[in-house]
Amino acid sequence: MILEISINLLPQEEKNEKVINRKLFEQLENKNITFTRENTTFVFVKKSIDARRKQVKLFMRYKAYIDELPGQENKIPEWKTVDDKCKKVIVAGSGPAGLFGAFTLLEKGIKPVIIERGQTTHERKRDIAKISTAGIVDGNSNYCFGEGGAGTFSDGKLYTRSNKRGSINSVLALFHYFGADEKILTDAHPHIGTDKLPVIIENMRNKILELGGEIHFNTRLESFITENSTIVKGVHTVNTITGEEKDFYGDALLLATGHSAFDIYESLAKTNPESLEAKTFAVGVRVEHPRELIDKIQFHGKNENLGAAEYRLVTQVDGRGVYSFCMCPGGFVVPSATEKDEIVVNGMSSAKRNSRWSNAAIVVETKPEDIPQEFVEKAKTINCPQMAGLYWRRWLEQETFKHGNNQQAPAQLLTDFLKGKESQTLPQSSYTAGLTSSRLDLWLPEQIANRLKKAFYDFDSRMKGYICDQALMIASETRTSTPVRILRDKESCQSMALKNLYPAGEGAGYAGGIVSSAMDGINSCLKIAQALLEK
Repeated sequence: MILEISINLLPQEEKNEKVINRKLFEQLENKNITFTRENTTFVFVKKSIDARRKQVKLFMRYKAYIDELPGQENKIPEWKTVDDKCKKVIVAGSGPAGLFGAFTLLEKGIKPVIIERGQTTHERKRDIAKISTAGIVDGNSNYCFGEGGAGTFSDGKLYTRSNKRGSINSVLALFHYFGADEKILTDAHPHIGTDKLPVIIENMRNKILELGGEIHFNTRLESFITENSTIVKGVHTVNTITGEEKDFYGDALLLATGHSAFDIYESLAKTNPESLEAKTFAVGVRVEHPRELIDKIQFHGKNENLGAAEYRLVTQVDGRGVYSFCMCPGGFVVPSATEKDEIVVNGMSSAKRNSRWSNAAIVVETKPEDIPQEFVEKAKTINCPQMAGLYWRRWLEQETFKHGNNQQAPAQLLTDFLKGKESQTLPQSSYTAGLTSSRLDLWLPEQIANRLKKAFYDFDSRMKGYICDQALMIASETRTSTPVRILRDKESCQSMALKNLYPAGEGAGYAGGIVSSAMDGINSCLKIAQALLEK
């Protein structure tokens, strides 16, 4: 018999095996389970922290094996070696959807040919450093574009609620296989860290190449090669370093280009406008506090050696959700622009989560009907009104740039934002590109600014001390998700407008984070394999 049981512990009891075993056996007795101590083995599954009350508790989940041997679950798949005689699938993008999709194809004996507009993780580090040190943004290699996708250098959080999409544990097991700490298999909110994830991504790349897959870096998808504008036969690309153009042909195309690839949406709009639909997304700011302050609030002033504290906040304001997103305890705010005339901010943490600051995006739900008419009209000029949200997002990012100074982001004290006054001084921040004082309350879109103001008072009522003169707002957070969805058939995962095209991941509008994107890439490639191998 195998069953899961849970116990609560005080922080000081976490390492006390005698207390843990006593409580576990008590749980079995309470469930009227027949067992002996000799034939029972407990395997730790997950830990979460309950800090909602003054007494912080640990919630621990275990698997009890009674008359069973603990087996290795979520075994690593058996991949096949491939060559040019095999079926071939073009994979556009080497983020989690693309990489995990490629491994799924290799399971089925299908050759993945990955095209990635950005650099390898090693070269990408240099391009990212230039953003903070010199304000230079490489439009093809930055925090959003490059090997591993947006998550590689912007945190590596693996928490998701998307357990209906597939096996979360199988994704975590594969990350562990390629070098992630074993703790990701058991933590309630698993996290690799931006300092460790690049090496793991490199290990994944090397395995794909070893098995016969192809990876072409600095190769940007320019357009789709189609038959009768309805069947995708391949892609036309350009080398971002040399300018060399090249066509790639395959039996199918997994489109996993991420939520920041504006040009991909424009290309789809030109090829077939009906391939896109407008969707709800969210924009706002990053709010940064001293880590010590957030820890004190969340752990009720106690130092329990529990690491950096997390928080999750959500409220409704004037018919729209306002919520925290991508909370980075002990983390940093980073510049995530993909063009030189825009400012975009994001958050990240190292594996230890030990910086002096904690930050989170605080964003406002934005629906298609919230987009100003001028951007709807602009989208109509390319016969695709579904693009209006993207045009508005780009405008906001450029407007943010105008109120900053190169990549120095506009910022305002949270208290000054609420009072409607300029911040004469700004506290020290983790944002290494620098800050410039700005009246966010005046130039952020009214629908965003007004809802943020009301939400902050609500958040402070639940986290006493959240509003303080040490809290800093940094603009703008705009890439939580994409304003459009690439339509696909629910059963086949194939585009409803373009045959052989399989949109996947965040950029397609079907995922929100590393793990959900990975699972979406897996699911899409299972459908691709099914379609190709049945022919």
